[in-house]
Amino acid sequence: MAAIRIAAASAHFGRDLDACLARIATIVDHARQVGVELLVLPQAALGGYLSDLRHLDPDALPPTLPADSDLLRKVGELAAEMVVCLGYTEQAGDETFDAAVCLTGDGPLGSHRKVHLPPGEALVHSSGDRFEPFDTPVGRIGMMIDYDKTFPEAARTLASGGARILTVLSAWPASVTRRASSLVHDRQTRLFDLYDAARAAENQVVLVSANQTGVTGGLRFIGHSKIVGPGGESLARGGVKAELVVAEVDVDAEIRRARQVQYHLRERRPAAYLTSDGSR
Repeated sequence: MAAIRIAAASAHFGRDLDACLARIATIVDHARQVGVELLVLPQAALGGYLSDLRHLDPDALPPTLPADSDLLRKVGELAAEMVVCLGYTEQAGDETFDAAVCLTGDGPLGSHRKVHLPPGEALVHSSGDRFEPFDTPVGRIGMMIDYDKTFPEAARTLASGGARILTVLSAWPASVTRRASSLVHDRQTRLFDLYDAARAAENQVVLVSANQTGVTGGLRFIGHSKIVGPGGESLARGGVKAELVVAEVDVDAEIRRARQVQYHLRERRPAAYLTSDGSR
């Protein structure tokens, strides 16, 4: 496959679903103007994220949508030929999930329910139970949401399943206990960037990380959306403000170059690793 133009969006999304859809339309239009073929939007792009992770107000939770929502269908119509990944709060029966979907105008290509929930989210959402890559017009993709990327097993499972591009959709806030004077120097910004680079380099894949900006309730989001190469290097990187981060990437060539001498997935020694119950 030839080089493709990839974009990660930094933007703020609140509770007003119509306003969210309008903002998505603006971002998609901007992406189309610069020839983007894969656009990754943040976690909770439809309806916004929680307003606090310690003192949840049950009357201020994000709106929920079923997986077959008309709003998601409208996003697909906006996407048309473009592959677009975005997050929302999914309603499935009596449960809600922090969810993401990847789609085009032809419909959904794949979906993901956040597996790893931080303590605040665990009070209101159910956890997903799998990481499954899927095929798209721009190559095989695996999705993670926010805290998922903290766990190496998540990205490794997707890469082992053939994912060439990992997309990470986040509403990653600054530290709520040790705030820095600047978001650039916040410990959560350091960790956000560290995990992006590590997950890409460990698995020798391209990683696209999109994060929210602005403030919701007691949370201030750090932005720093980026596109990372299979060596852990930033191919394009944003700051704390809303913006579209774009890079032209020959995914197959980049991965082939990274794996030419050391091929991490092939050189694993699973028999030497401890399993979850402590056995070998």
